[in-house]
This record gives sequence, structure tokens and C-alpha cells, in this order.
Amino acid sequence: MIIYDYKGDRLSKINIKPFTLEREIQTVFENDLEKIMGLSLIKSELTIKNRRIDTLAFDSHSSAFVIIEYKRAKNISVVDQGFTYLSLMLENKADFILEYNETLKQNLKRTDVDWSQTRVVFVSTGFTENQKTATNFKDIAIELWEVKRYENNLISVNQIKKSKSAVSIKPITSSNAQLANITKEIKVYSEEDHTLNKSDNAVELYETLKDSILNFNEDIEIIPRKKRIAFKGNRIICDILIQKSGIKLWINLKSGELDDPKNLMRDVSNVGHWGNGDYELVIKNTDDLEYIMSLIKQAI
Repeated sequence: MIIYDYKGDRLSKINIKPFTLEREIQTVFENDLEKIMGLSLIKSELTIKNRRIDTLAFDSHSSAFVIIEYKRAKNISVVDQGFTYLSLMLENKADFILEYNETLKQNLKRTDVDWSQTRVVFVSTGFTENQKTATNFKDIAIELWEVKRYENNLISVNQIKKSKSAVSIKPITSSNAQLANITKEIKVYSEEDHTLNKSDNAVELYETLKDSILNFNEDIEIIPRKKRIAFKGNRIICDILIQKSGIKLWINLKSGELDDPKNLMRDVSNVGHWGNGDYELVIKNTDDLEYIMSLIKQAI
């Protein structure tokens, strides 16, 4: 990707200013981890069982721990290293709980964590095609993020997406007992998991809403979770749960922040619910689609 500065009707190329040390990349991410990845920083440079973790983070949306590793060199096997960290996490759950509670002065219990959503993130200035291919499985809990620094203090961050034709990694890991146990315990969800065994009406309704939400901004990302599907721009915009005959929508705004003249949304600020935000709506048809889109847009 080439970045230009546009001044006086002329383009001027902005050159890459390479990172000198991995620690520089780590500092960029840890200083703004919530803004970049939507994660909470737990600990930097954590050692568990003689293995060092660059960054330990927590994803409050999926109630899961995330291990982040930073790499300047491209000659690494991200799959082997990723599975090593996943195994470390699943075999030492108590250590990660202890680190969370001691650092944040909280009382997180093992049952509060969704261990099936554990994942490892590699951050680098670039990945080889072999590395990208090696992680291009729909159900592998390993993510690749590219970061580049440019002149004028510009930073670009890009998560490498898996292809729509990505297959399952389970046939490959089935011959290795340790890897098979990891893939059995960790679940990477897809939209298909949420549409399975749902009515045609519910799936069609979801597709209609999805297309309308994505039309707001090309940067909006679909993030399937265990109990819902999140739509994320700079932050989580809304969550959708596909039900048997319709869908349930949550808009990520606090109570009192939504302008809803028709009083269509239900305030669930004092009621337990799965989605982000304090506004909930059960949708059975597209009769109020345009109005509902105007409500969702307020959370962007």
C-alpha cells in the first residue's frame, strides 16, 4: 500500500519509517490496545512456565484471554508458535486468572472465562505468503495483524482476513493428540454457526440487516461470537442474535443516548442481556427497516 500526502493539487509519497525494535511495535499497541483491537491490557512481558508472553490481554466482548506476540522477522512458524501459546493457556488457566485478578484488582473466576474463545495474535510489519496460507483456516484461533510506520507519525494497522473458501484445520490436527485437544476445546465461530437450523425467514432477515449495516461504512467488520454476531467499526456498533423465526438486535449505546421517537427499542440497562449496549429489539420483518437503520447509525 502506498500512502500519499495531497497538498496543492499534487501528490507527495509518504515513505515508510521502519520500526527498529519489536519493542517499538509493542509500545504502539499496548498504549492504545482498546482503540486498535478492542482489548484490555492485562500484563506486558509476562512469564508463565518459563515461557515469555509479550502482551496478555482480555476481550470483554467474548470473555476470553488473548495472547499477543510481536515480530519484526518474517522467518517464524506462526502456526507452531501459536499452538504452543494456546496449549500454554489451556494447561495453566489458574495462572492467567491469578494474573488478571492481581493486576486489575478484580475477582474473576475460572467459570467467568470462555476458554473456547482463547486466541493468539501475531503482530508484524509483514507476513510471508506461506505464513498467511498456513493460518488460512476458518477455525484456527490464530490471527495475523500487519503494522507499518510512516513519516509524519502515521501508523497503519491491518488484520489479515481469512478467505471465504478457507477450510477446517481439524483434519490436519487429528493425527496429533495435543493439537486435536486444542482444536476440540477452542471454537472459532462463523456466520454459518448462527444460521444453522434457523428458518429461511430469519436468515433472510439477518442478511437484509447485515447488508444495510455494511452499507454504512466499508470498514465495518462482522465478528461472529459464541452467542451473537457483532458488527464493529471503530468500536462495536451493534449485536445480532438469530432466533428461530426472527432476530434480536442490541444497539451499543448507553441508556439515554438513543434518539428513538417511536420508542421501538427496549431499555435493558437493568436487565441481563448478551449484546453490547442498553437497547434491545426483537425484529420479525422488515417493515421498520429504514427506521431501525437510523437507530443503528447513531452508534457508529
